Amino acid sequence: MQTKAGFVTIIGKPNVGKSTLTNKLLGEELSIITSKPQTTRKRILGVLDEKEYQIIFLDTPGILEPKYLLQEKLLEFVESSVKDADVLIFMITAKDIAKELESIQKENIKKLISKKSQRKILVINKIDLSNEETITKALKLFENSNLFEKVIPISALENYNLDTLLNSIMEYLPIHPKFYPDDQLTDEPEKFFVAEKIREKILEIYHDEIPYSVEVYIEQFKEREKGKDYISAVIVVERESQKPIILGKKGSSIKKLGNAARQSIEDFLMREVYLELRVKVVENWRKDKRALKNFGYTY
Repeated sequence: MQTKAGFVTIIGKPNVGKSTLTNKLLGEELSIITSKPQTTRKRILGVLDEKEYQIIFLDTPGILEPKYLLQEKLLEFVESSVKDADVLIFMITAKDIAKELESIQKENIKKLISKKSQRKILVINKIDLSNEETITKALKLFENSNLFEKVIPISALENYNLDTLLNSIMEYLPIHPKFYPDDQLTDEPEKFFVAEKIREKILEIYHDEIPYSVEVYIEQFKEREKGKDYISAVIVVERESQKPIILGKKGSSIKKLGNAARQSIEDFLMREVYLELRVKVVENWRKDKRALKNFGYTY
């Protein structure tokens, strides 16, 4: 039996709902989701495997004008993921269609969607926050632009029209053997997602600049036959003044973080863990080439 298989890259500006869409299509909470922009920092690969097809989704960081080295690295993840794609999904929101149409004309975005051999789908997300007249006008505008094969309105959060999107993706998939074994969901190890779950809780619990100045890496991950798995994680901040903010008065904030992160990790791994957190200062790590390489911001 012939199968279809291919790579589908989802791109768009920060906070348009790329990670929500990825998770909904996969039926798994693979990408972390918060209300803050720039939540996704790396390319997240998720495999949707069925008998007749295999779709490899690539969730990517939001497209922005980079202001420092970390943001340049995030853009590199986007560019590399676009090159790999058989089908490119460019995602916008229905909130301000005129602005979205304008942004597609920007050089950095036009460059990303310029590959002629790719099939391209424009997805208008969050249509539950707009009205029918606006959506109809938007569909006509974008369909006339000739940049995309299809324009599909959805609400990822409400699961609206995702079947239509999935059918369109399958229509454009090339005939190809499956790339991954049937039971493989992603190409990242468990400890990558453990670090992401901790960072997700930092984004939720802390405010202002702190979450963006933080990186998380797993120092130890010991699976135990008897008792809870042991995880030791390091929270990296950029300045000494940020360390007491993470810790909180008498360690209250990091205790709250630890409890929330442990619960999230246990839900993801489906087993109990013992989580130990510590805080370390790496001065200006977001602008430090060596530090970024150590934290995996290379492709």
